[in-house]
Amino acid sequence: MLLSRLPQNHVSVRILLATFFLPGAICAAVGQEASTKKEAPTEPAKQWCQYVGTEGPGVGRHIVLLSGDEEYRSEETMPMLGQLLAKRYGFKCTVLFAVDPESGEIDPDNQNNIPGIEMLDSADLVMLGLRYRQLPDDQMRHFVDYVESHKPIIAYRTSTHAFAYDDDSQSPYKKYGNRQQDPWKGGFGQKYLGDTWIAHHGHHAVESTLAVHEKANSGHPVLSGVGTIWGPTDVYAIKHLPKSANVLMRGTVLSGMKPDDQPLAGPKNDPMMPVAWTMIQESPAGMQRRVFCTTMGAATDFEDADLRRMVVNACFWGLQMEAQIPEKANVDFVSPFDPTDFGFHGFQKGVKPADHQVDISER
Repeated sequence: MLLSRLPQNHVSVRILLATFFLPGAICAAVGQEASTKKEAPTEPAKQWCQYVGTEGPGVGRHIVLLSGDEEYRSEETMPMLGQLLAKRYGFKCTVLFAVDPESGEIDPDNQNNIPGIEMLDSADLVMLGLRYRQLPDDQMRHFVDYVESHKPIIAYRTSTHAFAYDDDSQSPYKKYGNRQQDPWKGGFGQKYLGDTWIAHHGHHAVESTLAVHEKANSGHPVLSGVGTIWGPTDVYAIKHLPKSANVLMRGTVLSGMKPDDQPLAGPKNDPMMPVAWTMIQESPAGMQRRVFCTTMGAATDFEDADLRRMVVNACFWGLQMEAQIPEKANVDFVSPFDPTDFGFHGFQKGVKPADHQVDISER
């Protein structure tokens, strides 16, 4: 090495050469050390959110909430309900969204992608806020497996027409589409929820809904602590409910968009349409599935505490936990809830599932 060959009295030269050569050697050594270290893999951003309760009767039970509708903002409702069920009652709640696979953002207009749907494999109950989905078979299979397991289903608003398949679709699950004819006329909605999409019975965005108890069933556990319910959405037409369906509430068509508007005069309210009902379905093996469905359910409808209370009660009832339904369930929001008005192409842009993830223990 050059430094070792210099006489000891050439001090200044030795210092100069050391200053010149050593930094490069040090950098090379550091670079060699760095090159031997493997960078930790980057975890992909979560495409769903999850809230795990720690206290309450729901501890140990898993609810999966499926959002995905273009109009009624289920992508806002489901995180709110998931937080409520976890924080107030101890359930583990997984919320899934329609997601743009390129941006990773929530996109209710994307009808072909709900990442994380395999979470249904461990679900005890599913809650649906879907409209006209056409999922790829590898995703839809998890939903079909859940349905065929005969576990409980809670569904609202457009979930009566949760799926729609193109006419030329070759999917083995095409029968779930709402345009399906015999032997599955009306598809998933009519077969499993009691009816499919028929029509707007009230004038959409002009005549709101006031739901009232079906007097004969006002003592049903799902209605515990539930009064009348007002929502700005209109009443849906219902025509095919089976005789086995148990109507809990009927929808008064109001003359306007305020809760104190008068009922509309005329045939729309005579008789009033069902807006909430239960069913018990028995499998060939003798298993009983509990189903609750309501045709209310825009995010703005859920500002009414009694709608939230009815849906929370329905989760308990669906899981055969009706003995644990509170006299008047606490349905206070866990996080601030300021829902977007219903309407097509009106969802909040640029939101990712992780934006809905909160630590419920701190709230």
